[in-house]
Parts: sequence; C-alpha cells; structure tokens
Amino acid sequence: MGDSSAQYIHLVHRLIEECLLFNMSREECMEALSKHANIQPVITSTVWKELEKENKEFFKSYKKKDEDEESTSINNNNNNNNIIESKVEITRQRIHNLLLNSQLSKYKP
Repeated sequence: MGDSSAQYIHLVHRLIEECLLFNMSREECMEALSKHANIQPVITSTVWKELEKENKEFFKSYKKKDEDEESTSINNNNNNNNIIESKVEITRQRIHNLLLNSQLSKYKP
C-alpha cells in the first residue's frame, strides 16, 4: 500500500473515531462521511469492520449502549431525529476541520 493510501486510511480511521465520540452508528457514520468528506461508504464500512476486529470489547460495549439508547428513544422519534441531525452537523464541522488540517499539514515545511 502506498504512503498516500495509508494516509487516507488513517484519515478515515480518525473520522470514524470522531463519529464514535458522538455515538453514531456505523450507518450514520457512513452517511456523514459520504456526504461531508466524499468518502465512499464501502471504505468507511471496511475501516469500521477492521476497527471492530482490533477492538472487540470496545465495540461490544459500544453496540450494547447504542441498542439500549435506541430502544429508549423509539418512543420519542422526533427528538431522536433532532439528535441525529445535531450529531451529523457537529460531525460535519469536525470532519471539515480535520480535512482542512490534513490539507494544511501537506504544505507545512
């Protein structure tokens, strides 16, 4: 794998970590990165699956927490939609900043 490919995968990894900070599901993360960073969902999904393999206990706990929150929020769908929209917007802003910093670091002497 070339250096630029490794950097790209590392960037996707960092962006997924940002999504995890906002308790986004894999699907929400794939949608956000596709929409705001032009990263193909298959790339996000592949990197996510590799992270799951490397961090089994973390993702087991993460999925359990996500399932618990999902079952609690089903009764309040409008609130849930607003929360998802907020997560996506915050993630969009963070993705933009990460991409900007990544681009700027290429030009630093």
